[in-house]
Amino acid sequence: MFGFIQNIGIPGLILILIVALIIFGPGKLPSVGKAMGESIHSFKKAVNSDDDEEPKKEIE
Repeated sequence: MFGFIQNIGIPGLILILIVALIIFGPGKLPSVGKAMGESIHSFKKAVNSDDDEEPKKEIE
């Protein structure tokens, strides 16, 4: 899913962190990270849910 992260490298990650720090500031950055983490968690949970599929029959 996040295979493009492997191609960024350390200098790219440092640049992204500096830009995020400039845009959001040091006070708001933890709350932005938490919100992103919760969003990714809920997205993964929705993708992996089996509610849309029919229940699997157990083989006896």
